[in-house]
Amino acid sequence: MTHPFEIGLETSLPADPEQVWEAIATGPGIDSWFMGRNQVEPREGGTAAMETGGRRAEALITAYEPAKRFATRTPTSEDGRFMAFEYLIEGREGGSTVLRVVHSGMLGDDWQDEYDALRRGWPFHLGTLHEYLTYFPGRTAVPVFAAAPTALAPQEIRAALARGLSIPAPVAVGARAQAGPAGLPPLDGEVTRADDERFEVRTADGIYTFHQGPGIALMFHHLFGPGTDGTEGAWQRWLAALLT
Repeated sequence: MTHPFEIGLETSLPADPEQVWEAIATGPGIDSWFMGRNQVEPREGGTAAMETGGRRAEALITAYEPAKRFATRTPTSEDGRFMAFEYLIEGREGGSTVLRVVHSGMLGDDWQDEYDALRRGWPFHLGTLHEYLTYFPGRTAVPVFAAAPTALAPQEIRAALARGLSIPAPVAVGARAQAGPAGLPPLDGEVTRADDERFEVRTADGIYTFHQGPGIALMFHHLFGPGTDGTEGAWQRWLAALLT
């Protein structure tokens, strides 16, 4: 049995409408703050695609009004599930922009858990968008994704991540983070945001997100510096070794 849902959010961003449009309606822009590797056909009726961990999901672009409105909808599955996303852009004085996001659709039998996860996740994603437009304007990132299954409980995963990054427990905004994954330049940054499920570290050339869940650890990084070849594999090996 399916259940309808709708999540609405609004955020003020330190960028003009054209910059916000580039961030939410182009593949390289979405790569720089959201999840996965993204492709966007720049037209209504085109396809928006996201690939994460080797899985590709596609959606139909239902609205494409540059610097104003962007909307997509996934196909309806056999059990009636689908998701729709709408972004509304409104410029304000001083070069800032208000972005309104509506995420709606139909969820399945476990809809309450799914809804709660989406409701908790969106504020964090929009916070990453704010970080991107504040500290890396005009640049685009290479997205890095890694995942490692584990028998550890979520709080044990978080503790392991904190140790691997030399962050004092409990993880708190303002703490310094340092790590040296083999084959990569040292990470040296600051925890800029944290909630019960994830935390984010910003460095001079990247935004790094670490997420713990039941039986799995995830990383979604956005790297703005040079020399990113092999980065995803190196972080995957770091994460797997950390949790063994």
